[in-house]
Amino acid sequence: MASERMTVTLPEEMVQEIDGHERNRSRFVQRAVARELERLRQEKLRQSLDNPHTDSEIVAESGFAEWADLGADTDQDLLDAEAGKRIRWDSDRGWLEVDA
Repeated sequence: MASERMTVTLPEEMVQEIDGHERNRSRFVQRAVARELERLRQEKLRQSLDNPHTDSEIVAESGFAEWADLGADTDQDLLDAEAGKRIRWDSDRGWLEVDA
C-alpha cells in the first residue's frame, strides 16, 4: 500500500501521552485512524440494516424462501464443517489461518 505524508496538529499533552505508549507516532496514529474508520464502517452498516432499502427486503425474503426450499432440517445440514479452514481475526494483520 502506498503511503502519503500529511501533517496532523494535536495538543501537546496528547502527543506526550502517545509518546508514553508508542515510540513511532505515525504507527500509533495509523492504528487509531484505522480503528475509527472501521467503527464508522460498522456504524454505517448498522444504519443500513436498521433502515433497509425496499428492494433489499424483497431480495432478502426471496433468498429465505429459496433456502427453505432446500429441504434441510437445520443449517448444519447445509454445511460441511470439515471442508473449511480455521481462521481468526488479528486486529493488526487481518484474517489468519489457525493450525488445527
